[in-house]
Amino acid sequence: MNFKGTVTTGLGKAAFFLSKDFYANELEKNCGFYPFPGTLNIIIPDSSLEDIVNIKNSCEDVITPEDGFGAVKYIKATLNDSINGAIIFPAKTTHEENYLEFIAKDKLRDTLNLKDGDEVTLEI
Repeated sequence: MNFKGTVTTGLGKAAFFLSKDFYANELEKNCGFYPFPGTLNIIIPDSSLEDIVNIKNSCEDVITPEDGFGAVKYIKATLNDSINGAIIFPAKTTHEENYLEFIAKDKLRDTLNLKDGDEVTLEI
């Protein structure tokens, strides 16, 4: 399944959570990379919302962390046909359903020279 989306600025909270060993180690074990402590935030159009909700609801890969932290669902994905990573769906979030968080081993804004408003593609 392919989606197009627009890069946007996040809240800056992912860096804290992805720096926690229980999240990062599980993602490394199951996705094949140790994640950069931050996400690339992508807004997808409303026309793709139903597909994203279905993917999130059927996702069976879940990290259940230590007390006080929320579970995180994740699914492997590819950004712009070249960057292997994953989309994470934190149980505790303030984002709308059309707001996706993509993780990879590198800081993608720097690696791909991305800025707010740039269009990207995701393949799940």
